[in-house]
Amino acid sequence: MPSTNYDIAILGAGPVGCVLALSLARHAPDPGRIALMGPAPAQRAAGQSIDPRAIAINHGSRQFLQQLGAWPGHSADISTVHVSQAGHLGRTLIDHTELHVPRLGSVVAYDELLESLHTALAQSGITRILQRPSRPQAGQPVILKTADDTHHSTRLALISDGSRPQGLHRDYQQHAILTTVRASQAIPGRAFERFTQTGPLALLPHPAGQGLYSVVWCVRPAQATALSEMDDTTFDTRLQQAFGTRLGTLRRLTPVNTFPLALHAGPSLQGEGVVAVGNAAQTLHPVAGQGLNLGLRDVAQLSHVLQPWLVQPAQALQPLLQQYARQRKIDRTVTLAITDTLPRIFASRYALPRHLAGLGLVLLDLIPGLRQPLAHHLLQGQRQ
Repeated sequence: MPSTNYDIAILGAGPVGCVLALSLARHAPDPGRIALMGPAPAQRAAGQSIDPRAIAINHGSRQFLQQLGAWPGHSADISTVHVSQAGHLGRTLIDHTELHVPRLGSVVAYDELLESLHTALAQSGITRILQRPSRPQAGQPVILKTADDTHHSTRLALISDGSRPQGLHRDYQQHAILTTVRASQAIPGRAFERFTQTGPLALLPHPAGQGLYSVVWCVRPAQATALSEMDDTTFDTRLQQAFGTRLGTLRRLTPVNTFPLALHAGPSLQGEGVVAVGNAAQTLHPVAGQGLNLGLRDVAQLSHVLQPWLVQPAQALQPLLQQYARQRKIDRTVTLAITDTLPRIFASRYALPRHLAGLGLVLLDLIPGLRQPLAHHLLQGQRQ
């Protein structure tokens, strides 16, 4: 029976797992002792899209990716976010100038982000294993098994494969509708978050070209099914009714994709020598675009905590992992609370919570001292 041995095994080669591998490799004396386990991204033809998502990367996450040499070639900047509620007074604008940053964030195509990460990985010196491993058996060492019957032992297993964490769970009874539209009166650099009674509706500048917007429209499951079956003209009419005319006329350009929405959150520490990060630790509602950004903050903090251990792996590991879990608690808790509360309040069946939410938008717009802490958290989270 073949076997291998590593210092660190990363389970999952999606964006969080790739960034984790790149970040750890910068500090490891021998990057080959780090194994990234999971299939390579599918090859796509020029102009082809395999994954329909466009991802909002906040300013802090963009800086992190640029430091790793993994920023994709195409992106669309977000300089202002317009937040409103359908059918109620109140709106607020969050602008990059009041936070003294060049941009609030950027939107990138998921496919391009993953390709740029794997290109950087090819030059990092880490070990790539193009198979999905079994769930890790905690202990010292941690044991993993791949389909070719190879047993892999490692001091530390980092789960970043997007498996749903066990613990807190909420089914939002919403599906996210994803598509791309062209706006006749585009506003460069402006993103929109509009709360409706069925869920939030976001339009983000799309990296594929001027006047294009990525749509993330959260609706009830039956409505998602109906929308996905509509012809272009009918869909455009429904979207226009929900969003309004701030961008002029909206025309759908790509097929509709739907994803069910739920909250899953569990402990970071999964046993001795096993840590969950990113979606394996918490899966969020897409409101405010915090999912990947929170996962990248997990990565940045874990890499920082593990730096001395990478240089001297003989020292005790578990106290460092416990330190990491403590340091991530505030950021995870606050971000979970924001992304869990907002869509439920604004989509309440009762009028009073929606009126109070509208009043909150008015106060945020009038009082910078209320708006800026929220904007700062969405920009870069709570970092220690």
